[in-house]
Amino acid sequence: MSQFSPHDHAMMALALQLAKRGQYSTTPNPNVGCVISDDKGDIVGQGWHHKAGSAHAEVHALNQAGQKATGATAYVTLEPCSHTGRTPPCANALIKAGIKRVVAAMVDPNPLVAGKGLALLRAEKIETASGLLASQAAQLNRGFIKRMQTGLPWVTVKLAASVDGKTALANGQSKWITGPLARQDVQRHRAASCAILTGSGTVLADDPGLDVRYTELGLSANRLAEKDLRQPLKIILDGRNQMGPGLRCLQQGSGASLIINSRVNTSAFASNVSQWQAPYTHNKLDLSAVIHYLGSLHLNHIWVEAGATLAGALLENRLVDELILYQAPKLIGSAGRDLFQITPLTDMQQVIDLQWQDIRQIGDDLKLSAKVMYAKANE
Repeated sequence: MSQFSPHDHAMMALALQLAKRGQYSTTPNPNVGCVISDDKGDIVGQGWHHKAGSAHAEVHALNQAGQKATGATAYVTLEPCSHTGRTPPCANALIKAGIKRVVAAMVDPNPLVAGKGLALLRAEKIETASGLLASQAAQLNRGFIKRMQTGLPWVTVKLAASVDGKTALANGQSKWITGPLARQDVQRHRAASCAILTGSGTVLADDPGLDVRYTELGLSANRLAEKDLRQPLKIILDGRNQMGPGLRCLQQGSGASLIINSRVNTSAFASNVSQWQAPYTHNKLDLSAVIHYLGSLHLNHIWVEAGATLAGALLENRLVDELILYQAPKLIGSAGRDLFQITPLTDMQQVIDLQWQDIRQIGDDLKLSAKVMYAKANE
């Protein structure tokens, strides 16, 4: 018999929905939601983490509950923190409020917490449980979890192609393969990511802004005001120092940008542009070193919009966690540009397997999401 009741499931499902409200603003912190229910099953408080450095989800829910929190159950999508960071420990706040039971979807992967929050609650005779809707909670914070466990960010490569797998005509024209609803969906993914990664070839060819367009997120002002929208860091790989200050994504006021190259570019960039020199071998940037460096910047999720060369190199270096392909009902023909440029394979054992995570129609296009399944080294 499950230790969790139907009411427990309903409350945690609501907490997960609340957690999603912070997906455009909490980085580098995880998305967390909290619901407080009294002994009659009524919801007396709810909240979510809005922004790094501000109150956590539990504090918002406790403030709403007030005296009604005494003897109630708190449902939290991530184990309450037990350490003092930019805000006080949430476990202590739950204890002080008189909460009698805490249900966490999952244990916090942060070594500073990692079970200590639940242990602190139990030491104060508060009943605890974890594991309720754990897979949904992990999916919501997969970038944070991976960085805590490995030091590396979650890397998603976004692609848009015709049914025959072409990203552009032979002459490079690609606007627009996909429809407006698919492009709006890309904006939501950009906004939920810590950074957008691309290569200098893409920037020079298209001169993209690489920003998030608030009007395409479909948000109400009380959910997230435009002034509070966090623009993800723009990262451009530029091994040959081709970037110049006139490019749109490097303009003052366009958000922070990071150029990764092998030697300092002495161009007069705006103050929002920084540089980092990566190891350079065989006339290429060391992509593994790049991804490790991005993890050290506390970036949880990297969203990649790049051409076939960079996308293929990331795959061959086993640095991609997920592929999202928007497939349009169009045919371009064999002369069109391919999705990936990878070393020719000679045996089916060399192919990269994918595990479908989600398939849905968005407007006229299909959105295919897949986890990349690399073969183990000894296979």
